[in-house]
Amino acid sequence: MSIIYVLIPIAMLFVLIAICIFFWAVKSEQFDDLDRQSVSILFDDDKPVSTETKNTESKNTESNDSTPS
Repeated sequence: MSIIYVLIPIAMLFVLIAICIFFWAVKSEQFDDLDRQSVSILFDDDKPVSTETKNTESKNTESNDSTPS
């Protein structure tokens, strides 16, 4: 029964930490725009590969393949 005197303060400490983290998240605007982050994964931000780069790479690959070993 004496363990309850240790567990109650530990539980209260965990609750206090959780409340602090929640208010920190609200103050740092973590919950302001929930839609943007969920949609941002659908759009690719990579630059498109130019046609010159593709042609150069394909020529290099072809020249390496045609070289007799």
